[in-house]
Amino acid sequence: MNNLRVSEKDLHPHLQARMAQRGVTLEEIQRALDEGWIATDGRVGTVGKTIVFSYAQEWEGAFYAEKEVSVYYKMGESGIILLTVKARYGSGFPRGERK
Repeated sequence: MNNLRVSEKDLHPHLQARMAQRGVTLEEIQRALDEGWIATDGRVGTVGKTIVFSYAQEWEGAFYAEKEVSVYYKMGESGIILLTVKARYGSGFPRGERK
């Protein structure tokens, strides 16, 4: 677990739009930060964390067993700066080492 806490006030309008577009909740972002592993596709100077959830639901008309959520952020003087979030729906996603 880490001590990074996020709330609605940390969500820039651009990020909120991406969350809605990609079906990601604030709770999922927090769980990725707390329980996820380091994302391997982050840009230099950006930290990414990824987690895979059991999903077993429909998304945009298709059924998916799992949902992979990746959160990208930087640390600023006043705390975490959330940059973007990605979601993939499917099954059999690789799991990384939790850090």
